[in-house]
Amino acid sequence: MSTPLQVLVVDDELAMRESIAAWLIQDGQQAAKAEGGREALAMMEQREFDLALVDIKMPGMDGIELLRRIKEGHPDTLVIIITAYGSIESAVEAMKAGASDYLLKPFDPEHLMLLLEKMGRQRRLMQENQMLRQRLAEGQMAGFEDMVGGSQDMLKVFDQIEEVAATDAPVLIVGETGTGKELVARAIHNRSARSFGPFVAINCGAQSESLLESELFGHERGAFTGAVKARRGRLEMADGGTLFLDEVGEISQKMQVSLLRVLEDGSFLRVGGGQPLTSDFRLICATHRNLPELISAGEFRQDFYYRTNVFSVTVPPLRQRREDVIPLAEHFIAVFAQETGKVPPELEDKARRALISYSWPGNVRELRNIMERAVIVSKSGFIGLEQLTFLDEGPKPGSTALSLAEMETEHIRRVLQAHGWNITQAAATLGIDRTTLGRKIKKAGLRSP
Repeated sequence: MSTPLQVLVVDDELAMRESIAAWLIQDGQQAAKAEGGREALAMMEQREFDLALVDIKMPGMDGIELLRRIKEGHPDTLVIIITAYGSIESAVEAMKAGASDYLLKPFDPEHLMLLLEKMGRQRRLMQENQMLRQRLAEGQMAGFEDMVGGSQDMLKVFDQIEEVAATDAPVLIVGETGTGKELVARAIHNRSARSFGPFVAINCGAQSESLLESELFGHERGAFTGAVKARRGRLEMADGGTLFLDEVGEISQKMQVSLLRVLEDGSFLRVGGGQPLTSDFRLICATHRNLPELISAGEFRQDFYYRTNVFSVTVPPLRQRREDVIPLAEHFIAVFAQETGKVPPELEDKARRALISYSWPGNVRELRNIMERAVIVSKSGFIGLEQLTFLDEGPKPGSTALSLAEMETEHIRRVLQAHGWNITQAAATLGIDRTTLGRKIKKAGLRSP
């Protein structure tokens, strides 16, 4: 590393803190030592530290309390918790309190040095992001990574991305279908120390259990009918990078147990295999469902929820950030105009007002689809109400009012169109299950284009 890390070692065991300090110095880092929490905090008032290595079990102020005090008074200092009690509960508690990672005793110097290298990358990334954080705080940014938005809700999301990207903590992204949860996941990956590694995504809701198992874990030749050759799974592909599980609320409890084992020690077996494999990946999950409700209903495992929900990001629906609608619309106009070789058409005032007042059941994805079509059909260099055909929410003046059943059918039709007739996504937006939506489609005589 080009610049040595300033590291504070906090451990009540003399032999342990002396050994760790010696390893750090040998690796070219700057090391200071503290016997307990109070001494550590006093030292941090006198000088700045890039990183604190904190033992979790100490007399007086324990490691978790010291971690909280450090994050309150010195938020830019990274913290690694050291523990001989490697339970999920202690690790999750530490990560929730702001720890960047944790070490399990006993550990060897090589493991510590690899972790320090990762912390160094995270520290440099945090320093590079200081100017961007300032711009976000001042409201000067209209976009972030591939996301567009200047509303307070989205600025909060951008800031959360910055905060959690500097750690390796598992992240749960919650939001309605079409809000851009995968974009948030990619932004976290891109701004993390793992950005050099792969970003591997899979939609868990679009796979049967047996297919999802093969997709995640891979399979050996002959593992099942049709397995003519061995295949790497997404877990292997994500080694050194990020694994993104979209619609994680759809996976079975059996699969949750299998994934919990992987998250415990990073090892797993391919389907039909007997040779253990390992993968070092950062887990990001996303869902449009209310997981606590699923836990109460016995449909989702509580331990898996706690393991994946160390840090949570909620992406607001588009109807709650209407000030972002026009910037998003203009962004999509520019994108699709470039793709079609057109001069970007301008939005007429009536079209702007209609876009802002619309309820957006399909969120940003629906807006994208509408603007793509509007650019295609626009001939005059302007986009007016006549090009925004999906926005006709009710009868025009002088027309016959629709019945309640007709209004429901029209709403279902619009949501289906917004999601490209993806039944699972449309049902999620409507707040009903696939079977109920299927019955309504059949009864209304709706057909996919």
